[in-house]
Amino acid sequence: MPRFVIQKHAARRLHYDFRLEVAGVLKSWAVPKGPSTDPRDKRLAVEVEDHALSWGDFEGVLPEGTYGAGRVLVWDRGDYRTLSERDGAPVSMERALEQGRAAFWLEGRKLRGGFALVRMHRGPERNWLLVKLDDEEADPEYDPVRERPESVLSGRTIEEIT
Repeated sequence: MPRFVIQKHAARRLHYDFRLEVAGVLKSWAVPKGPSTDPRDKRLAVEVEDHALSWGDFEGVLPEGTYGAGRVLVWDRGDYRTLSERDGAPVSMERALEQGRAAFWLEGRKLRGGFALVRMHRGPERNWLLVKLDDEEADPEYDPVRERPESVLSGRTIEEIT
């Protein structure tokens, strides 16, 4: 199964890098507020450049003067499966993203359940919304960004990454 990773990234501004393994790369979006388990929340997700699969294991400090300089931790990761369909037939993640709407099921340590990325019609084409689908894993009372700030690899917080 393809994998996903969410990296907490303290660069110029703190944000979460949401990444999906698609066609041999990590398709990536910067999510300023991080993911939500509340289906009513619509989180801005700005598409950024693809990353190599090896990037999904990175935790550490990107030095000053380099792109994305700052501290990075692996906030969540796991496998995912696509939920996208058209006329009752499965649609590949690559095709769903090309069409501007991709639904998927995450099997992470912090996030589980259905989510969707939906390209916004207004503003830059790289702007998407990340939303939690209303399923049995939805929980409007749970705020994983606030309640679970630590790395799933090391248990460290972003302040402890040196």
